[in-house]
Amino acid sequence: MTFKLLPTDRLLWVDLEMTGLDPRKDVIIEVAAQVSDYDFNIMDSYQARIKHDRKKLEKLFAANEFYSKNYTQNRDDFLETLPQALLPADVEADLTKLVKKYFGQERAVLAGNSIHFDRSFINVQMPELAKLLHYRMLDVSSWKLVMANKYGVTYEKRELHQAFADIEESIDELKFYLDWFKEGSGQTLEEE
Repeated sequence: MTFKLLPTDRLLWVDLEMTGLDPRKDVIIEVAAQVSDYDFNIMDSYQARIKHDRKKLEKLFAANEFYSKNYTQNRDDFLETLPQALLPADVEADLTKLVKKYFGQERAVLAGNSIHFDRSFINVQMPELAKLLHYRMLDVSSWKLVMANKYGVTYEKRELHQAFADIEESIDELKFYLDWFKEGSGQTLEEE
């Protein structure tokens, strides 16, 4: 069986920050997206905070132990900037427009760290965007697993839990792994 190359030469990097990990109960509070080629040249970027009822958000944050322990600063920052946030439908419309602009009729390949979590939220909370996505995804955490367990190579993450910074870190992490392989041939991504 021959592997069919994907029709697109671009990736849609996405990172979502949510109130928890259950797409049917929790909500997306921040989204960032970048479109890149496979050399990781950024063609466009998008970032937004999503508006929800403040009392609902406070309740969801309080109910999630991970966010209570690790996300207090981001949570407080998010609640303070809530008036500038966009409605969920407007964010989905913006992202759909971005995908159509750069991928045309082709389905976009979603890329990021543990991207299946983000995809599960997109499938439930942004169904029009989900229709534009390819079923294949580029998950940097798969690379992390192989590199650490097979080669002993690790990438030190900052764990900021801010959507835009997390995308940039995912791209840097994948570049780090690819550079590690290229060093054996005497080339880095920057030298190509």
